[in-house]
Amino acid sequence: MNDQAPSRSTAWVVGVLVAIALFGNFYVYDSIGPVADLLQQQRGFSDTQIGALNAIYNLPNVVLILVGGVLVDRFGAARMTLVTAGLCALGAALTAFSPNFAGMAAGRLLFGIGAETFNIATLAAVADYFGGRGLALAMGLELAIGRLGSYGADMSPSWFAGAYAQGWQPPLLIAAATAGVAFLASLAYWWVDRGPRLAGLLPTGHATAEKFAWRDLLHFGKAYWYLLTLCVLWYSVILAFRSTFSIKYFQHTHGLDLATAGEMNSYVFLAAVFATPAFGWMCDRIGRYAPFLAFGAFLLPVALAVMALTPWSLWVPTALIGVSFSLVPAVMWPLTSRLVAPNRFGTAIGLMWVVQNAGIGGANMVAGWLNDQAGASAANPGGYAPMMWFFGLTSVAGCVFALLLWLTAGRRDQEAITHAA
Repeated sequence: MNDQAPSRSTAWVVGVLVAIALFGNFYVYDSIGPVADLLQQQRGFSDTQIGALNAIYNLPNVVLILVGGVLVDRFGAARMTLVTAGLCALGAALTAFSPNFAGMAAGRLLFGIGAETFNIATLAAVADYFGGRGLALAMGLELAIGRLGSYGADMSPSWFAGAYAQGWQPPLLIAAATAGVAFLASLAYWWVDRGPRLAGLLPTGHATAEKFAWRDLLHFGKAYWYLLTLCVLWYSVILAFRSTFSIKYFQHTHGLDLATAGEMNSYVFLAAVFATPAFGWMCDRIGRYAPFLAFGAFLLPVALAVMALTPWSLWVPTALIGVSFSLVPAVMWPLTSRLVAPNRFGTAIGLMWVVQNAGIGGANMVAGWLNDQAGASAANPGGYAPMMWFFGLTSVAGCVFALLLWLTAGRRDQEAITHAA
């Protein structure tokens, strides 16, 4: 390969196409929450089944995430983005057209098999074209646009009110169409990518991926294990609640209609679009990661307590969750790079993604089961109390591990934290 790089214009074309694909992927993932109440009313689904539709996305990735990066290294970012976007589109279509729960679950499973490797491939795509020249900005913008897809899914009851008035299926057909657009964007990226590869501006050979080595885990220090535990507890609460049950909870316990509940839920991701890069910049400038992480983790149980135990406006806990969701990811991933040696970073991130997927999947199933056992519904809003206690106590446990991480790191946040692994 020569020392040149793809042109700036080509890089931004790829960036735009990858961003469109990410928007579609995020939209499809969050498309279940807005139709949860309709699925219960019109198809007789239990909360356990509704939770399973998102849990089944995460559970296969407990295993597959370990090989996703290897596949991207072996076959290239563009090819794997295209293949996995195709799997996601097929999964979204199967979910929308299935006549029963089993078919919808199979669709979500297929979507999940493709989606996490798709996310790895898109990160690799951005790194290919922006490495060494605005990579952090490019990745931040890609993630922000992806989160706009989640915002769009939550706003869909307002944007596509006519579709929701027709029942559960039209909104899922819109999600399938969005996945189709993501596939077309991935196809266009694959086509554009061929030029720089053939011109020798990007490598065309197959890379050999670093293998996951269990013995590497012995070299991680306590601070990393505290961070990993916080990762699984915090993500399990915020994604299982926000992406699966929150809209239904707002409808049944706070008396909101579907459109208003979806709009309220959407503000969490809308805030994160702008605040996450800002918090990351601020932490870099101040150089104190652990205190910010502890503060972000602390806001989540506070928000859940306000939501479940006070008559305050939903704007208050929504704002708190928005700050938490913006701050914790902005700090968690850069901090990971400071807690482990560079040659073990891939193993560290891979393990965190494994437990994160296991935690989110398990939390979805537990929350749905608790709702069914307590008879949670619009007629029995008190039945949601066990679910909220589960989420609240789990988030408190996450806060405890954030404090332990802070105590372990102490004032070494900027320099000596690098040697904690």
